[in-house]
Amino acid sequence: MTAIIHVMHDSTFRCMGVDVVRRDDESPGSARLVLVDGVFLLHPEDAVLDGMLDGWEKQQRGRRLEPNTIDDRQRLVRRFIEFSGEYPWNWTAAHMDEWSFSLIAEQGRAKSTIRSYQGAIRLFCDFITSPHYKWAEECVKRFGTHPIQICHEWNTAAHLEEYEGDAERRPLTREECQALFDYADDRVEESIRLGRKGALTAYRDATVFKTIYGWGLRAREVSRLDLTDFYRNAKAPELGKFAMMNVRYGKATKGSGPRRRMVASVMPWAVESLEDYLVNIRPQFRHHADRKAVWLTERGGRLQPREIETRFAAYRDALGFDKDLVPHCLRHSHVTHQIEDGVDPKFVQEQVGHRFASTTAIYTGVSTDFMNTMMRNALDRAFTAEELETV
Repeated sequence: MTAIIHVMHDSTFRCMGVDVVRRDDESPGSARLVLVDGVFLLHPEDAVLDGMLDGWEKQQRGRRLEPNTIDDRQRLVRRFIEFSGEYPWNWTAAHMDEWSFSLIAEQGRAKSTIRSYQGAIRLFCDFITSPHYKWAEECVKRFGTHPIQICHEWNTAAHLEEYEGDAERRPLTREECQALFDYADDRVEESIRLGRKGALTAYRDATVFKTIYGWGLRAREVSRLDLTDFYRNAKAPELGKFAMMNVRYGKATKGSGPRRRMVASVMPWAVESLEDYLVNIRPQFRHHADRKAVWLTERGGRLQPREIETRFAAYRDALGFDKDLVPHCLRHSHVTHQIEDGVDPKFVQEQVGHRFASTTAIYTGVSTDFMNTMMRNALDRAFTAEELETV
């Protein structure tokens, strides 16, 4: 039996016949603010466990973490409880060792996935062992023992590499990128010629792939683009309002929310493709349930990453490309091809938002003037190449 108490300052409450006092030194999510002191619990182990998870949720919401992130972490904790067969105050490092071995040997999880799972348990243990929340005191009082931190450097995976994905995944070559874009464009023309439904969505998808490549985006980042995410830049007037892209849903790190970044447009042809879609194609979608979204479905909702992956897989298989290629490979193609063309690697890293702890110090020194200079150089090369092709 648990009772949740919402208190803003020092005060006394009468809850279930018990006076409960909240002190200023008690943090939201602490044992006293989740479990009513002195109330008999029919199932104390389950009640305390639920109280811990409820308190942890409040602590994370107070840090403004994404609800999906919080829910995923809660599920992982319950999965670990089921695997270990023990409540958190009985966990040991050996339980983490056994779980990690199972994830590797039996389930074949990727290194990044294992590290993410271990990170969730580490954060939960940090919460229930912190003196600020007093769960250790509550466990000693009720069960005669207390929780400990079971995740250490010597029994968890470290984040030592910037990219830990499948080694078989690689950037698409320039020829493969061109073949993909041509095939996508052909699907649009074929739908129109045969009078089939789906011409609008085919055009949309063709533009999505070009946008992922043109700006080096992740599938989620491109999916969450809104009409208001584009800006002018005085250093690139020829690109109009599409000179800069505001990516608001970048990959989060260390439990933080989505990380924003501004991405300079360096491929004029990709800007033309995106602008053409927004001006001529998007308005033709009849329903606009999500009026802000750049990419609409036939029902007017926002195009989701899974739908992008499905269409990419269909085109990839039709072209006979490697099965390991996914939309994210277009992002790596952007990075590879930019560096091959002589663009400064620091500029490219800043563009795609690669800011892991081991490289943060390097990239934070990139100034606005440097970004504008590299953007101008990239645009000059692109426009010069186009002029030469037309001669």
